[in-house]
Amino acid sequence: MRFTYIPEEHPTTITNPSRARSEGKGVQEPQHEKIITVSANGSIHSPKFPYTYPRNTVLVWRLVAVEENVLIQLTFDERFGLEDPEDDICKYDFVEVEEPSDGTILGRWCGSTTVPGKQISKGNQIRIRFVSDEYFPSEPGFCIHYTLLVPTESASPTILPPSALPLELLNNAVAGFSTVEELIKYLEPDRWQLDLEDLYRPTWQLLGKAYIHGRKSRVVDLNLLKEEVRMYSCTPRNYSVSLREELKRTDTIFWPLCLLVKRCGGNCGCCQHACSECQCVPTKVTKKYHEVLQLKPRSGVKGLHKSLTDVPLDHHEECDCVCKGNTEG
Repeated sequence: MRFTYIPEEHPTTITNPSRARSEGKGVQEPQHEKIITVSANGSIHSPKFPYTYPRNTVLVWRLVAVEENVLIQLTFDERFGLEDPEDDICKYDFVEVEEPSDGTILGRWCGSTTVPGKQISKGNQIRIRFVSDEYFPSEPGFCIHYTLLVPTESASPTILPPSALPLELLNNAVAGFSTVEELIKYLEPDRWQLDLEDLYRPTWQLLGKAYIHGRKSRVVDLNLLKEEVRMYSCTPRNYSVSLREELKRTDTIFWPLCLLVKRCGGNCGCCQHACSECQCVPTKVTKKYHEVLQLKPRSGVKGLHKSLTDVPLDHHEECDCVCKGNTEG
């Protein structure tokens, strides 16, 4: 099999001499790497896509296809925008794709003038790295759709259409999309706009039932339904914790007695892992300091010693559903 790689054109350069920052180092950063087992087509994206991504972020995804004899194709969403390059080099905010089998960097992209082209792995794995520094985050970030390919005797691999996937794999693929538009594009790439219009176009039968039964007064916003489910699924949310219990300080009184922290909560009803039971666990934990009033008995003296002090509390920034017993995510 032969694959020809055509380099992408560099985006237009916007130079900012006042910023002296070093170029990012290589794609391999194991401490940040998240392994995604791929059994169907899906997508990954920058945090908060299609809105401004966070600063000071390093994310690495390694996509690993379940079957060893398939390839992975990456297709960038047309909505693409990262911080502009400097001297035609993406030094600061960028997304980078690496071929894990030999460490080849297939491309590094930033700016917003050019959407990166399709990338195809040599084997059943491919690695993606996203980096942003402390300055000038942009929007919308990026979204990458990944597709399983089956190599054939010819030079080009064959794309598995959704209709050819087993129902269980298709169900997993559908679960990975964030909006109805992305899903319809995946199912019907040649006529997705027509299908999307038809989906939301009311018919006389629908209006008739709504009028008679009073059950359906408007077309449901499916994107909103999905967002509502996400809010009550495995996500960070506010919890009040007792400082004495949290810090195991029974010899001290704190005021306030409790503080709000972000902790993982919700259920894993939509967990896609092949296991009997899923659990919601933190995948990113940060320690934050809170200033409180501390009251401690004085040794040999009546009264309490009063002072302001900083107490460290763990906050769960990101959560995910994993198989029960696997706390590593």
